[in-house]
Amino acid sequence: MALTAGIVGLPNVGKSTLFNAITQAGAEAANYPFATIDPNVGIVEVPDERLNKLTELVKPKKTVPTAFEFTDIAGIVKGASKGEGLGNQFLSHIRQVDAICQVVRCFEDENITHVSGKVDPIDDIEIINLELILADLESVNKRFQRVEKLARQKDKEALVEYEVLNKIKEGLENDQPVRALEFTEEQEKTVKGLHLLTSKPTLYVANVSEDEVADPDANENVQKVKEYAANENAEVIVVCARIEEEIAELEPEEKVEFLEDLGISESGLDKLIKASYSLLGLATYFTAGEQEVRAWTFRQGIKAPQAAGIIHTDFERGFIRAETVSYEDLVDAGNMATARERGKVRLEGKEYIVQDGDVIHFRFNV
Repeated sequence: MALTAGIVGLPNVGKSTLFNAITQAGAEAANYPFATIDPNVGIVEVPDERLNKLTELVKPKKTVPTAFEFTDIAGIVKGASKGEGLGNQFLSHIRQVDAICQVVRCFEDENITHVSGKVDPIDDIEIINLELILADLESVNKRFQRVEKLARQKDKEALVEYEVLNKIKEGLENDQPVRALEFTEEQEKTVKGLHLLTSKPTLYVANVSEDEVADPDANENVQKVKEYAANENAEVIVVCARIEEEIAELEPEEKVEFLEDLGISESGLDKLIKASYSLLGLATYFTAGEQEVRAWTFRQGIKAPQAAGIIHTDFERGFIRAETVSYEDLVDAGNMATARERGKVRLEGKEYIVQDGDVIHFRFNV
């Protein structure tokens, strides 16, 4: 499932350092079918303790985690929406990603100059957000002129779009991103079709120094970013990009020790991967057999045949049933046979909505 989060940020905020950590920690592309990776895309495994537990129970010949893609977006400067710097490249790359991870500098370092001359995370956020708003406003205004003519002719679809464009235009002119506006279910379909930059789900990555990573809330800049994000209902992940780059080179055992020495239980990169995964409405189901235990990424809300199709199109085409047990019930039972005896293994049909943590064996016939 080729969904990707774009990493954006101003110069010297730690964006490239973080992306280096992602590519060093990257999963081997060969493990994932049809993974053609461009130089600016990093694939990472989604950390999931459930996969380790299932491996302990089933003892398969191999274990395959699910993966997630991050795209390194060209740097941005003021005036990007007008083509300044690499503005056009930046905007075209943003259009191609599904979510945005905006890296914000929250550390002081006199050896690393800030593009604005001072560390001000809110100013940094607003520079990027304003450029996206201006680019969207240009797109909306162009579209508005075409739709207005059709709306005057009482075209039903055009009337719905005209109302949506009016609402978006007013919001953008008041510096409100599209994702912060509320729409009806019918209007949401129209919004999705507009492919606007500020409609993409966003989280903020507060980059702190090494000595602040154990207690980031003591950092005033982190507090400012959290307050700003709260107004957008956005999440903030705190990382130290420099530390993440070091961690990415360590073996798993060394990594645990290193984190313990720092006084933290989970790396910032792992938190970022999980948060980005969740931001896109993704979840995981598992297949578990003697040959292989594997995690599969799916969009929340899909039905069993579509979930089966993620493994292979034949599974969806010839879908009969999904033999399903929840991860918790399987672990509690200790094995599949006991789970069956307890009545925890269910046969689900075509209308079953797959749940995060389901362990599934698909029955199909082609």
